[in-house]
Amino acid sequence: MVALGYGKFVRADRVFALVPLDAEGRGDGRRTYVHVEGLSEPLVASRSERAIMADVEAALAEAAGVARRGSRGPAPGQASLLS
Repeated sequence: MVALGYGKFVRADRVFALVPLDAEGRGDGRRTYVHVEGLSEPLVASRSERAIMADVEAALAEAAGVARRGSRGPAPGQASLLS
C-alpha cells in the first residue's frame, strides 16, 4: 500500500501514472494526480510524484523479494566505508 496523503492509500501494483500538478493546479496541499487501474478519474495526492514513486518501487521490490537499494551493505570483498 502506498500513502497518497489526505488519508488515501492505493495498492502499489495498481498505480500506472503519476502527473505532477502545475503551479495553477496546486493549492490546499494538491501536488500530484495519481492514475490507478480501475478508476476512471485520477486521485489527487498531497505528496510529490517522486515520493510516491519511491514508495511504489519499494513496495513492488518488497513484494518481489528483491533487496532494496542501499540496504545490502558493502559488496563482497570490499570493506565498508563507515567502519
